Amino acid sequence: MEKRFEVMDLKGLAPVANFIKELSNEYSHFCLEAPMGAGKTTLINEICKTLGVSEHTSSPTYSIVNEYVTDSGSSIFHFDLYRLRTEMELLDIGVLEILDSGDICFFEWPEKILSYLDEKFVNLTIEVVDTTRIITLTY
Repeated sequence: MEKRFEVMDLKGLAPVANFIKELSNEYSHFCLEAPMGAGKTTLINEICKTLGVSEHTSSPTYSIVNEYVTDSGSSIFHFDLYRLRTEMELLDIGVLEILDSGDICFFEWPEKILSYLDEKFVNLTIEVVDTTRIITLTY
C-alpha cells in the first residue's frame, strides 16, 4: 500500500506523524530515504512527539543511534547510518537486539540496514520540490 502527503510547512507534518502513529500498531521499522537537508530528522522529531516522547530529540549523526522513551515507558530508536563504514559497526552498536525488541526504529540512510530487516517495514521517502516536501510511505 502507499500513502502520499504534500507538506508545505512544519504544521503539515502533524498528519504524517499521526498516520505513522497508526502504522506503528502494525509496523515497528521505518526506513527514511531522502537527500541531506530534506527534513528526515525534523519529521522524526514530530513523530516522536506524537508517540509521546517529551524529551528533546536530535539527530544521532555522531552517536549513530539515539534512544527516546515515551510517556508510557516504551523505547523509540532513531538511527543515522550515514557515517557507518562497515557492517561490523552496525553489529557493534547492538542493532540485532534492537531489531528483535519490537520497539519502534527509524533509520536514516537505510540501505545499510536493509539486509537485517524482515520484509515487514515501512519505506518513507521525502522528495524536495521547491519549498514543498512530498512524503510517500510504502508499506
